[in-house]
Amino acid sequence: MSEYTAIITGANKGIGADLAARLLEKNYRVISVARHAPQVSHPNLFSVEADLLDEDAVTKAAAEIASTHNVTHLIHNAGLIWPNLVEDAKPSDITGLAQLHLGSALTLLQAVLPSMKNAGFGRIMFNGSRAALGVPTRTAYSASKAAMIGMARTWALELAPHGITVNVVAPGPIQTDNFWGIVEKGSQQETDLAKRIPVGRLGRVEDVSNAFLFFCDPANSFVTGQTLYVCGGASVGTITI
Repeated sequence: MSEYTAIITGANKGIGADLAARLLEKNYRVISVARHAPQVSHPNLFSVEADLLDEDAVTKAAAEIASTHNVTHLIHNAGLIWPNLVEDAKPSDITGLAQLHLGSALTLLQAVLPSMKNAGFGRIMFNGSRAALGVPTRTAYSASKAAMIGMARTWALELAPHGITVNVVAPGPIQTDNFWGIVEKGSQQETDLAKRIPVGRLGRVEDVSNAFLFFCDPANSFVTGQTLYVCGGASVGTITI
């Protein structure tokens, strides 16, 4: 049996699916929490279907996982953007994404934290966003991703004495379904955006997975409360998607 068990929210596609595959290669047990099961199968891959926008569904899923698995890694990767101009933004956008990006992570952590504390080891990671620094049309998204950084820093301080690290990976423009939902694939907008990124290209899912793998590593126990921007240098200046 694997020594490590990782929950990955949104492990059924995109960054989450890539990271799940990478961890499975390292002999982790991986639990996908998403609205749909992963499209691949593996003896060490488990699926718990839940809508992370639904607080009750997350509570049920968290209890199920905690009762059957000793979780060592919690990677909150799932996310939605819901873009709109400030004139069209609604308070419900903020509360909805707060539940998805923050509340569901809290519920999952509270369920698995006793086993992490008992083991004296844990790795907690968030998939944040360069948008935490501000991007037009991202009122709710930027707010929840910025709040994610503050919550992670607080957890890092509280959990450090228990051997548990908490860090954020904050991607810039990455070629995922969320990105293609805003920028048309093959469009002039895509080309222009890539040119404005300092490294001259859009990010790939493996770029983000590489950062998560660093934070997953048990050897990296002296790094906590940090936000690592994986954005091709976009967080150094300004960029508009």
